[in-house]
Amino acid sequence: MAMGRQGQQSQGQFWVETQRLAKGPGHPFYGRLNAVLAQHGFDGHVEGLCAKFYAAKRGRPSLPPAQYFRLLLIGYFEGIDSERGIAWRVSDSLTLREFLGLGATQEPPDHSTISRNRRLIAVETHQEVFTWVVGVLAKEDLLCGKTLGIDATTLEANAALRSIVRRDTGESYQEFLVGLAKASGIETPTREDLARLDRKRPKKGSNQDWVNPNDPDARITKMKDGRTRLAHKVEHAVDMETGAIPAVTLQLADRGDTASIEKTLEEARGVLSDVAEDPEAAEKLSAEMLSEVVADKGYHSNEVLTEQASLGVRTYVSEPKRGRRNWRDKAAAKKAVYANRRRTRGRRGKELMRRRGELIERGFAHCYETGGMRRTHLREHPNILKRLLIHVAGFNLGLVMRHRFGVGKPRVLQGRAARLLRLLFALLAPLATQLRAWQGALMRFLGIESRWTLHCRSVLAPVLLDHREKAIFTTGC
Repeated sequence: MAMGRQGQQSQGQFWVETQRLAKGPGHPFYGRLNAVLAQHGFDGHVEGLCAKFYAAKRGRPSLPPAQYFRLLLIGYFEGIDSERGIAWRVSDSLTLREFLGLGATQEPPDHSTISRNRRLIAVETHQEVFTWVVGVLAKEDLLCGKTLGIDATTLEANAALRSIVRRDTGESYQEFLVGLAKASGIETPTREDLARLDRKRPKKGSNQDWVNPNDPDARITKMKDGRTRLAHKVEHAVDMETGAIPAVTLQLADRGDTASIEKTLEEARGVLSDVAEDPEAAEKLSAEMLSEVVADKGYHSNEVLTEQASLGVRTYVSEPKRGRRNWRDKAAAKKAVYANRRRTRGRRGKELMRRRGELIERGFAHCYETGGMRRTHLREHPNILKRLLIHVAGFNLGLVMRHRFGVGKPRVLQGRAARLLRLLFALLAPLATQLRAWQGALMRFLGIESRWTLHCRSVLAPVLLDHREKAIFTTGC
């Protein structure tokens, strides 16, 4: 074929028909996602929820609520962490423009428009949209609601440790160290003097003493990879039957697990109760809604177990090694702890612990690793929670897409060809094994042994003999 040449100068056409505009191959994922949203009436629902935030006659040209929430969903499905990145991605993709319902002559929204709408729409409205998506899960028979797994992870804050100041005086960290050095007798401290003084000082990163003025909700904490950063704590409640997330809360990073679990369970009860008000969704939910809770040992305490026992909730919480305990005047706590211990050591308890590690960590990986929300670009909990709710709602919609079409994210389609080849090889592997067996039988019938067969026999014979002896004489196998 002949090699084409790109023109050095091109003059734009004065008028082009819309039907003649060049289009690349569109991504089928977003078309099917739009079909799911349209089937359940997403656009009309969010417009009704957000009508109170828009003026009837006056004001700047607005971003429709359906487009705004779709933009945040794109952040999850494309793994984009910032609103600016979402705007750039939409402007470069014809498929995403079609997903948003933008015409050929309409400009996609910029990041400032997305941010303005986020500030305009209340957190409660984002929560209602999230609850609507959970209702879609229930209608699709992807939510049971009986057993919930609880776990938390940290999100790195959009704030630097070097910007923290004292809560009482407002001094920066550097000014505080200089004051300590002068108080200890060093009039003109050097950088080495300040570092030595700071190294010997205990509890130098206390959240009770320090705060970041740019993001007061961020807390000094240790991340999963061991780094010390300003961060936020996000906690998921996961359905142990399907992996759906019916509740997500954002809390202070220095708040312990035993103190944060109550808020997450309360949020889960509220969401499931709202979903159960729809008769179609209520038919798919379990009659024993939120009757079991599964968590790791960080959530184990007398208060948590006693509180859940009083509510009639069966707990499967891993118990840390604490040695012999004193139960004097703690009859209720003793009963709750022993009942939890008995359940966790049973067959169902062990199975739930295995599923907890699988389902909860999978949600964290999809939402914060490949989903791009491990580091936040927003500040203060209300702003972060708005983005977080729709982000996790995208994960729940991904479950619906995987249930219907076998694909939960658009990029998964890229690996379909590789998976097809692996499936083909897996189907042909038994045939190849049978052919090798027939070849060996034929060679033995003819009395022929190849050099390769003799070599393999000489190498593998000691190994097989040693394995046979271990299998015979090792006890307990």
